Amino acid sequence: MTYQPLHHKYRPQSFSDLVGQEAIATTLTNALQQRRIAPAYLFTGARGTGKTSSARILAKSLNCLKSDVPTAQPCGTCEVCQAIAKGAALDVIEIDAASNTGVDNIRELIERSQFAPVQCRYKVYVVDECHMLSTAAFNALLKTLEEPPDRVVFVLATTDPQRVLPTIISRCQRFDFRRIPLEASVKHLRLIATKEAINITDDAIMLIAQLSQGGMRDAESLLDQLSLLAGEVSVDKVWDLVGSVPERDLMSLLEAIAQDNPETLLDSVRRLMDRGREPLIVLQNLASFYRDLLIAKTAPARNDLVTLTPPTWATLCNFAQTLDLQTILAGQQQLRRSEDQIKSTTQPRLWLEVTLMGLLPSAVSSQAGGTRPKAEGSSMRETDAVVSLPVQAVKPPQVKAITPVIPVEPAEVKAIAEPVRSVEPVAVQANGASQPARDASSDLSQTWQEILSHIDLKGTRAMLSVNCHLLNQNDQEILVGVKAQSMLKMITGMIPQLEKAAAKAFKAKIKVDLQVTEPTLQAVQTPPEASDRSSLLKNELSDRAINPPAFDANQDSRAEPAITPISPSNAQPHPNSQAPSTPKQSSSNHATEAAADYYSAPDQWQQEDEVTRAAKQLADFFGGRVVDLSDSDTIAEAPKLAEIDAASLKHKAAEALPETDYEPDEDDVPF
Repeated sequence: MTYQPLHHKYRPQSFSDLVGQEAIATTLTNALQQRRIAPAYLFTGARGTGKTSSARILAKSLNCLKSDVPTAQPCGTCEVCQAIAKGAALDVIEIDAASNTGVDNIRELIERSQFAPVQCRYKVYVVDECHMLSTAAFNALLKTLEEPPDRVVFVLATTDPQRVLPTIISRCQRFDFRRIPLEASVKHLRLIATKEAINITDDAIMLIAQLSQGGMRDAESLLDQLSLLAGEVSVDKVWDLVGSVPERDLMSLLEAIAQDNPETLLDSVRRLMDRGREPLIVLQNLASFYRDLLIAKTAPARNDLVTLTPPTWATLCNFAQTLDLQTILAGQQQLRRSEDQIKSTTQPRLWLEVTLMGLLPSAVSSQAGGTRPKAEGSSMRETDAVVSLPVQAVKPPQVKAITPVIPVEPAEVKAIAEPVRSVEPVAVQANGASQPARDASSDLSQTWQEILSHIDLKGTRAMLSVNCHLLNQNDQEILVGVKAQSMLKMITGMIPQLEKAAAKAFKAKIKVDLQVTEPTLQAVQTPPEASDRSSLLKNELSDRAINPPAFDANQDSRAEPAITPISPSNAQPHPNSQAPSTPKQSSSNHATEAAADYYSAPDQWQQEDEVTRAAKQLADFFGGRVVDLSDSDTIAEAPKLAEIDAASLKHKAAEALPETDYEPDEDDVPF
């Protein structure tokens, strides 16, 4: 006869045979007796707790031929019961979802479920490890699972219900199989040992039940292995077979550690490893034994929380009273920290011995004693370091001086012609030294260039470089100045790119705010060459005031009119200014005022970049000037200035051409 393992031979054949699942057995029995059969069931629980066995019992109860209706006590001898027990029934289909995970497998199952049963009353589909199905397969099964064909029952079994779709769970009656209690496992194992005539001690059966951790299949498989040993099966043989450290050896290690005896400790460890125990297994079993020691110290009556035999538990409870709770917790932490090191090292035996030597009371006390003075010393050193630290200067926020725009009277031309120099704000440092605010400005300029370097588009980078500058910054926000009100709308559209570039530069999320900074509101230091030009202009204006040029009535109308540079300060005359006595005097005063403002008042062209310098050179070559289109006054005078520039260009072109009878075409444009 073919050998049959114990976990197959003693598989439960009815709900009354289920071990440790009384609530589930009662519920399913009542459902069968009341003919309240659900279309789908979901059995969840740890391995070896009876999920697949319950599905087979349900299939036999629905289809037993000895009864005309579903029964809770299948006979187990009829043709259908025998076929279901062997897995050969045509109408009871067991599917391994781990190897049939696709949606095509589920479609085939749905198609076959439409056919009526061949020899049974119900067609039962048992989908084992259903959590392995794909999401598409689950979705394909939803409708059939909710409203299956008549006489079709689905049973889904899984050890991981968290991976099952909630829509699937809501369409099933869920039964959670708990781990089998220790007493029920011991009773069932003793029954099997008696029937199979296995010579085993009660302590060994208890240990088997504890090692199986509530899984009956694991316990029966271990008992099947132990039945092959000669003689009586004892606790030591169980420990040797499973490869764990025996309780007696773990107790010896604890006693050697408590006695602070390194020699005995090393001898015990060497004997364990010579008998084939791996260093990592020794460490893990000792950590588990420390857990049991903590329970024995705090709750001596809870022997159900540990995996120990009654004699060892009693010895451990007595031993725990001699130890301090902090010592036990410190030993647990030492073992926990050393596990990863022993896993990864090439010398696990060495580091296991080093770890266990660190559990000795002398080692623990030396570590505790060395830590306390170190902490006190470090505290003193930290205090000294704080006192001796130099006071670092904190940079004040950059403050720009604002020059108010004052209407210029004709009588004040001489005062305006004097070079105007703005006083730079001085940043006072903690050490008493003073530093011009230009350092802060240069830092902001460098920061602004760094932000611009993170902008990918060259056109956007050039636009921001010409029209914007950095005013202020902090950890969450930067303030960007816009040179003209007309550019504000365009720069506002570039804020997302600026925030992205600033986040890359500062390695943090930065908010960007804009502020229009008109050129006339910026305090700029007048360069020396501008001061020299102002002095020359003052002398020239004084000479002209003494000896004004004569007015020539026969002057050619095509002659180039005098063009004076326009600045925001002289674009519009002040309403309170006095009217000149003669046109000649008014023109002279106006020219004097405009020229003085142009060379003396600070304007935006004194801070030039390459583009601005090139534009000024081009304007000087053609006898023109560079104007600021953001100034409303300049825009208002733009048509008049355009007419003046056109007349000037026409006059220059006429002088350059020789006198001929050539009449230009109407389409020709003079250059």
